[in-house]
Amino acid sequence: MSRLWSDHVAELSPYVPGEQAKLDKLLKLNTNEHPFGPSPRVLEAIRQAATDDLRLYPSYSAQELREAVAQVHGVQPANVFLGNGSDEVLAHVFSALFMRGVRPVLLPDVTYSFYTTYCSYFGVPADVVPLREDFTLDVQDYVRERTLKPAGIIFANPNAPTGIALGLDKVEAILAANPDTAVVVDEAYVDFGGESAVGLLARYDNLVVIQTMSKSRALAGLRVGYALASADVIQALERVKDSFNSYPLDTLAQAGALASLRDPDYFRRQCQAVIDAREQLRGELEQMGFQVLPSKTNFLMATHPAHPASGIQQALREQGILVRHFRQPRIDQYLRITVGSPEQCARLCASLRQILEQGVK
Repeated sequence: MSRLWSDHVAELSPYVPGEQAKLDKLLKLNTNEHPFGPSPRVLEAIRQAATDDLRLYPSYSAQELREAVAQVHGVQPANVFLGNGSDEVLAHVFSALFMRGVRPVLLPDVTYSFYTTYCSYFGVPADVVPLREDFTLDVQDYVRERTLKPAGIIFANPNAPTGIALGLDKVEAILAANPDTAVVVDEAYVDFGGESAVGLLARYDNLVVIQTMSKSRALAGLRVGYALASADVIQALERVKDSFNSYPLDTLAQAGALASLRDPDYFRRQCQAVIDAREQLRGELEQMGFQVLPSKTNFLMATHPAHPASGIQQALREQGILVRHFRQPRIDQYLRITVGSPEQCARLCASLRQILEQGVK
């Protein structure tokens, strides 16, 4: 530990992203990136925005993008908060809504690990609630009466890394049972077959929906995310943002994100292409003996009863294919496999068949 560090730094447990290796002919199926790329309109918009005007600060309010997001989701611009990727939006949510003294945040035990990272960073007590044996969320764990009311509830829907979606009736039950608690639904993967909770915003002012353009819009390199919530919650997020970074979205990101929202046909086609590839890959994996969790995302969580997950991951890596292996309780025998293009999935399956035939160490 450096003598120059702040007191809390040594105690942090930073989020560990998927491996970003540089290998020849590498097939990256470990970070849930879109296999087909963004709309051509996005690339053209960025080219047109790359002018001498980059010497100027970007739009402070990103009002044009805010209005486009609002129109897509059927809300008002006052219900939209923009950030540098959904991870930054999540950070502002923790700061603005969850720092309530000793009141904890409820979250599942198998979910996006940034939630516990932020609990540690912001000093928010975490009440980690186990998912059921089949990795589904038990609503009763979130609606029962508690001596100490939670400061917040957060879960991904569909969940990551399991891919399992929670029905809107169950989301609404959690909202209704916790009127004085911010309920944050992280919908990073919702466009691949899930049901968005945005329609519940009109009835529940304690709901915060977070989405990203990194996954279904293939804009992970631009870093654009947003929250949809009541105007009161958005005001709190804006106060936090403006105390941290008043210009989170650069000019090129705003131009590209706006162009993506203005090409809905491309967006729908590419989402369906990923869904089709996912179901094709599911069938292939199951034919090889894998047990695959139900998924409404652009990835599959799979385990093979006869072969260790770590061994399969390493064997794939030796063939230039990266998949994600989580070394944590309950899911250490699972691999999270990003859905690639049909050609990429075919390469993956061919390698898996060879590996399983030869045996895994």
